[in-house]
Amino acid sequence: MQVWALAGIPEVAAGADMPRMILDAVANAGDQLIDGDILIVTSKIVSKAEGRSVRAVDREEAITAETARVVATRLRGDGGVTRIVQNRLGIVGAAAGVDASNTEPGTILLLPLDPDASARALAETIRAETRSKIGVIVSDTLGRPWRDGQTDIAIGAAGVHVFDRLHGELDSAGRPLVVTRPCVADELAAAGDLVKGKISGCPVAVVRGMGRLVGDLDLPGAASIVRSSEKDMFRLGADEAHQQGYEHGYAAGVAVSRNGEGH
Repeated sequence: MQVWALAGIPEVAAGADMPRMILDAVANAGDQLIDGDILIVTSKIVSKAEGRSVRAVDREEAITAETARVVATRLRGDGGVTRIVQNRLGIVGAAAGVDASNTEPGTILLLPLDPDASARALAETIRAETRSKIGVIVSDTLGRPWRDGQTDIAIGAAGVHVFDRLHGELDSAGRPLVVTRPCVADELAAAGDLVKGKISGCPVAVVRGMGRLVGDLDLPGAASIVRSSEKDMFRLGADEAHQQGYEHGYAAGVAVSRNGEGH
């Protein structure tokens, strides 16, 4: 597998022709896209091209507007507040994906409205231009429960199998794999981030050698990676879960007492 960053992509503004910018960068590098290549595109330039940059004096208000559900809230040492929330895309992370880095002063970036659709539009155009069966992953940076630091994950995907299904395969000892299901879209997004970096000005990476993961454009996108509430065993922060349990228990006790069943 080879992974490299595309240099020479200019600053992206609203309405930019991203497929052309990417193809020009490939051509200027003396290369061309081939069947099985996967483009890792940072969500920041997708948001800029789609006009998701907004004026915001108060970033906290923008986070509130993008929040579908609060998971946990903690005071920081500097007096500010860190909010872990579920955003309108279903993704759980800090600040609902609202980004104030690498943007014009007084502006913030919101995530694309539909990252899977954004990835599909890119893949469709680039496939048509190059006549090559390529995949696209739109990536964003996210923290993880129980682990410090951040990594890039896939928030949008098109023409790529987001999971590698190994159920039923045999391990090295001959035992069948039961629940092994690598999220290869996230792994590819993280690999792309290693070469793109955060301050290099290279928002797109190319992955070559993983063509077995590239398929039709109607494959399930990155939205299929988001765990449903029915399967979410850690839906609230510890303090919030404790408080909710206490309040429910207190309410139930009051109800029992009012019915004459308690003392």
